[in-house]
Amino acid sequence: MNIEEARIYCLGKPGATEDFPFDETTLVFRVEGKIFACVDLENISWFCVKCDADRAVDLRDRYSSITPAWHWNKKYWNQLDIESLPHALVCDCIDHSYDEVLKKLPKKIRVKYGR
Repeated sequence: MNIEEARIYCLGKPGATEDFPFDETTLVFRVEGKIFACVDLENISWFCVKCDADRAVDLRDRYSSITPAWHWNKKYWNQLDIESLPHALVCDCIDHSYDEVLKKLPKKIRVKYGR
C-alpha cells in the first residue's frame, strides 16, 4: 500500500478528518477530534495506528514491519511499514485503530457510528 492509498482509506472512514497539528509534515487522521492514525509525509514508513495492547504485541511478534510507534505510547501505538505489509493487513490495522478510538467515546457519539 502506498501513502495515498492509506490516506484515502483513512478518509473513507465515517467522520474521518485530516490535519497537521504538530508541523507541516506530520499528517494526522481523526474521528470526533481523536487521533486514530498518523504519518510523517517525509518518512512514510512512520505510519502509526492505535492498537489494543495485547494485539499490538502479537502483531509485533508476527511481523518485523510492525514496531512500537516511536513518538507515541508504545503500549498502544504501532508503527507500520505500509509499503512492505499486505494491503489487507494495513487496512485491518487502520480499521482496528479507528474502532479503538470510537469505543472510548461517549455512547451518544458512538451511536452516530452504529456502535
